[in-house]
Amino acid sequence: MPKRSVRIVVIAIFALLFFGGPSLVRFYTDWLWFGEVGYQFVFATMLRSQGTLFTIAFGVTVVWLVLNLRAAAASIGDLRPVFTTREGIQVPLPDGRQLRTLTSAAAALVAILVGLYAAGRWNLWMAWRHAVPFGQVDPLLGRDVSFYIFTLPFLQFVRGLMQGLVVLAAIGSGALYFVSGSLNTSFPASFGMTSTARRHLSLLAAAFLLLLAFGAWLQRSEYLIPSGGAIAGASYADVHARMPATLLLMVACVVGAGLAVLQAVSRRNWPIPAAVALYLVISIGGEVYSTMLQRFVVTPNEQAREMPFIQNNIEATRKAFGLDTVEERNISGEAMLSRQDIDRNSATLQNVRLWDHQPLLDTFSQIQEIRTYYDFVSIDNDRYRIDGALRQVMLSARELNSASLPNRTWVNERLTFTHGYGLTLGPVNQATSQGLPVLFVRDLPPVTSAGLQIDEPSLYFGELSNDYVIVKTNAAEFHYPRGDKNEETRYSGRGGVALGSLWRQILFALRFGSYQIILSDDIGAESRILFNRRIGDRVRTLAGDFLRFDQDPYLVLADGRLYWLYDAYTTSGRYPYSTRAADGSNYWRNSVKFVIDAYDGAISAYLADDQDPIAATYARIFPNLFKPLRDMPESIREHVRYPEDIFAVQSQMYATYHMTQASVFYNREDQWQIPAIEEGTDSAGTVMQPYYTIMRLPGETDEEFIQMLPFTPRGRDNLAAWLVARSDGEHYGKLRVFEFPKQSLVYGPRQVVARISQDQTISPQITLWNQQGSQVNWGTLMVIPIEESLIYVRPLYLRAQGGKIPELTRVVAAYGDQIVMEQTLEAALARLFGGGPARRTAADGEVVQTPGAQPAPAAGAPPAPSAPETTAALAAEARAHYDRAIAAQRAGDWARYGEELRLLGEILERMRTR
Repeated sequence: MPKRSVRIVVIAIFALLFFGGPSLVRFYTDWLWFGEVGYQFVFATMLRSQGTLFTIAFGVTVVWLVLNLRAAAASIGDLRPVFTTREGIQVPLPDGRQLRTLTSAAAALVAILVGLYAAGRWNLWMAWRHAVPFGQVDPLLGRDVSFYIFTLPFLQFVRGLMQGLVVLAAIGSGALYFVSGSLNTSFPASFGMTSTARRHLSLLAAAFLLLLAFGAWLQRSEYLIPSGGAIAGASYADVHARMPATLLLMVACVVGAGLAVLQAVSRRNWPIPAAVALYLVISIGGEVYSTMLQRFVVTPNEQAREMPFIQNNIEATRKAFGLDTVEERNISGEAMLSRQDIDRNSATLQNVRLWDHQPLLDTFSQIQEIRTYYDFVSIDNDRYRIDGALRQVMLSARELNSASLPNRTWVNERLTFTHGYGLTLGPVNQATSQGLPVLFVRDLPPVTSAGLQIDEPSLYFGELSNDYVIVKTNAAEFHYPRGDKNEETRYSGRGGVALGSLWRQILFALRFGSYQIILSDDIGAESRILFNRRIGDRVRTLAGDFLRFDQDPYLVLADGRLYWLYDAYTTSGRYPYSTRAADGSNYWRNSVKFVIDAYDGAISAYLADDQDPIAATYARIFPNLFKPLRDMPESIREHVRYPEDIFAVQSQMYATYHMTQASVFYNREDQWQIPAIEEGTDSAGTVMQPYYTIMRLPGETDEEFIQMLPFTPRGRDNLAAWLVARSDGEHYGKLRVFEFPKQSLVYGPRQVVARISQDQTISPQITLWNQQGSQVNWGTLMVIPIEESLIYVRPLYLRAQGGKIPELTRVVAAYGDQIVMEQTLEAALARLFGGGPARRTAADGEVVQTPGAQPAPAAGAPPAPSAPETTAALAAEARAHYDRAIAAQRAGDWARYGEELRLLGEILERMRTR
């Protein structure tokens, strides 16, 4: 091989390594990661499909361009053309042989770019090849929905690619003909070209017009896909004007292609201009006709004209968002509740969530983080069977935040501080006598109660975006703090990629830009590197190209181990006639659930909706990726819940699409909205969010874990309905709506909040607390359906000025026209319905407030009916208020101190009058 060729090859290899080296390193380390989690076949399938598409696109492009460009370059011959500038300077251009070589190289370069672009659309191609029919057809063209979701996008991709290639060939060939002098550049004064150039460029014009005809045929189907018009999908003007116009346009393009071929085989110059004129006339004329039809025929009679298409939109939207199976039930909302009704629904009322996410997260951060490098990222809602009863709990993982380490060395961040430890878990409805949450799982090492058990509390994988760590090294791993010393451990799981060889150490050092991986003496033959440890990154690396993920993964304690449950959705924006949500999608299904082991990172994907055609399509593309939901371990499956994101989207859509009659829908006669609560706090104007709770639904016999959200009529504040998503057993995923009569008034959340703020007993007390150095924070207003009526519950938190720990201080309950504020929910219910709460203690023996502490009436309120009080009980309560007053005095919380003295005085007065 000549030295010049050797130098070229060496330079090419060096350039490839320099520019493509990082990508190659990432590619190979990703391949190792997919092998570690057991899904290398997913990566291989993606690579095969990308490689196949690249090869096809590259081959077609390079052959097409080379044939066209060489045909144009042949007009130059072996002469060496010379370009003369205005100044008379002559610039020699490449001769014919050199030009053919350059055109081939240019064609190859363009083909690589086209191939890379095509490879990036691998999912379109694979979804088209493995498409599963929906079994639903559109109401106009009679095509299965799968055509619009899978086939049409792929055909549009192919058409666009082919049109691009024709345009590239025309530009390149035209330039070569211009260089050779075969194309006269004096247009429009004079225009001429050789027969060869005429034939070549005319045939390219014919090909382009045929592709325009193909695009017009596809456009007829595109009209059924929502595009932001007044009606989602094809409207009257679309069906009676634009869609026929596309057929005429398709015919015009075919005729124009014939005219282009005529110009190719004759010396006439008018056929292609005639084809262009014909295309423009029909295109512009069709749009003008459509506009006139809309303005003069549709708009004056819009309701009558658009009625069938509105009905199509209603039916399609309800199917696309799973709203067509919502169970509807009417309730009066006027039933008079008695104490017996309250007792019969005690399981519902004992699971009313009194701890909001943010106050509880603030409290966990202050009392359970233990060290500065631990973080509680979020609060999760779930339910556990405790002492034989279904209890709603709120929990949070104690994760390690390496950014908060006091000494951030590479050894500390990568080898020593490798994992979080344990979790904090407590009931949603209980507080200690100090207003702090009762905890069933707390402290380090975990102290558990209520029958909960943790055998492996380590969290190597979580929600924090920590970088890689290396385990099974010679350096001891920090486990958890114990007094002045630290407990140490050694990872024994199966997670991570082996780092035993120098080659792999070099690869990962290059990937993470960390030379220490190569030089560290602590890394040995058994060492493993854990990366993609953030569970969001973990599942998105695996399936982010074709699945959409919920915003709130949640932690589950099952069989003594910690797992993350992560919900995934199949979505599309191409369901015909379905209205798009705010994010542009118009089809949602909660089809997949991921389970990630918090210790070794093992990932399992379960198919939760085997009736979803999109999920079934990807199950065909990736066989063995999804397991049936019945294969999920029962201890984990009992914690499956209906996810928040899809319920929020469904709620927003159902507010409008509960109306199923086109005439009612057109006039928005019964449109609902999600209520917004306005008040003088940080949450002013906040729209209510769906919330989880345990309750017995009207008409059911047992309590269950649900997610719910109320609705009010548009522009009104009274309650119209409430929507429920069920999560337990055979009822999982079922939606039910309870509607109130339109002719009666049922107080809505905003009205209840206003009445609470105006209450003559509550309002002065709130003002007093705010003036005494405390900050009052209201919790979420909970709508609690009981039998055929409603009870509203809202917690109140006090935070000392400059303090960081909010305390659950009061609970406000509203029923009908009555509003009471008490220390506990049980005391508030006793005020409303009579009876008295029973004293309950937490697992550690401390008296808890909810349910159980004796009721303490709000300032100025009449005493509540209660069970007979003994002197001993009153003395114990007085002692508790005295102790809390002393504690508040020591802490400098004078507002709390004064309140406790007031309550102590009331107890003493009751003792005096016995």
